Amino acid sequence: MKRVLAIILGGGAGTRLFPLTKMRAKPAVPLAGKYRLIDIPISNCINSEINKIYVLTQFNSASLNRHLTMSYNLSAGFGQGFVEVLAAQQTPDSPSWFEGTADAVRKYQSLFHEWDVDHYLILSGDQLYRMDYGRFVQHHIDTGAQLTVGALPVDAAQAEGFGLMRTSADGRIQEFREKPKGEDLAQMRVDTQALGLSAEEALKRPYLASMGIYVFSRETMFDLLNKHPSSTDFGKEIIPSSLKRGDRLQSYLFDDYWEDIGTIGAFYEANLALTDQPNPAFSFYDEQFPIYTRPRYLPPSKLQDAQVTASIIGEGSLLKACSIHHCVLGVRSRVEDEVVLQDTLLLGADYFESAEQRLALRQQGGIPVGVGKGTTVKRAILDKNVRIGNNVTIVNKDHLEEADRPEHSFYIRNGIVVVEKNGSIADGTVI
Repeated sequence: MKRVLAIILGGGAGTRLFPLTKMRAKPAVPLAGKYRLIDIPISNCINSEINKIYVLTQFNSASLNRHLTMSYNLSAGFGQGFVEVLAAQQTPDSPSWFEGTADAVRKYQSLFHEWDVDHYLILSGDQLYRMDYGRFVQHHIDTGAQLTVGALPVDAAQAEGFGLMRTSADGRIQEFREKPKGEDLAQMRVDTQALGLSAEEALKRPYLASMGIYVFSRETMFDLLNKHPSSTDFGKEIIPSSLKRGDRLQSYLFDDYWEDIGTIGAFYEANLALTDQPNPAFSFYDEQFPIYTRPRYLPPSKLQDAQVTASIIGEGSLLKACSIHHCVLGVRSRVEDEVVLQDTLLLGADYFESAEQRLALRQQGGIPVGVGKGTTVKRAILDKNVRIGNNVTIVNKDHLEEADRPEHSFYIRNGIVVVEKNGSIADGTVI
């Protein structure tokens, strides 16, 4: 894999993940108590022995830069390689920001061209899955493809939300359509049994959805980008253009756990699913294929008369006499006496507050970081460094699906209450 360069696309403003993306880039959104979304594709690359990695982003990239700098010194810990952020920039030749996936790669193609590599691996920064990219690239080479697309078998209900591929029995792509419906959807059915699924699964999932990850042969990528200068997106424009001119496009079937964490609802469900036992759909407990992140050297978590069931607790946390059920708590989480957290993500904190600091805050009318005494929280996301007062109730009492309350530090998305990063909720508040 020394002849492969990975390019991870950080995505746009992340409006569907707002307010989690209000102060951070989408790939920097916390995951599973201690990770960030960007850790997934980078770890997949490292485990696949691909160690030349660029991350393209243009919105709120400060925390992403900091995380990557503190997490991935590849030359020291993972062999000779690098992980580097390329932020959108305005130049005389390119006065605009990134306008799409293909446009982002095009704007940095002079840099990518300098590398003596044969293949470019294009990845997304907001997906949860575990893949050996070495097999992906080898499949591309073995089939003689110029472009290979990661393909996920899906059912009809799921298919309407994806770009779909119609392939021959050997997986060669013959047609690509973006989010077809009705009769157009029916025409995209594929014999997925011929591609490796069982007969039963092939009946359930007869469509091939694009995962938004690609392997390009070197000359093909640059040729397509340069000959179609107005095309800004790989899925909507570059792939159809490549098909139209007769390039050999191949699909690579991936029949395993994969989740696009692009919305608040998907983010919430994917995190809570990690608590499932004994066999969660995705597990971070895989010694053969680990997920890496920043080493923080935090103390172990402390539970003082706490009741905890079906939950994940990040290190450096302090839980007093509270009840935690079906939750994910991030690093340095602080939960006080008589608190009830249920079906909730508490993303933790970036720092500790001492007992003296917390007492002084209270005496001055402030609220310490964490969840205050006597508070009840159900079906919510509490972002980093939130300050939830005493006897607060966060349960979406009005059963709203969508709401914006920035003046009160919270929003509601998909029926889930989201308290924004550094947000503060006063004592006795009911949401």
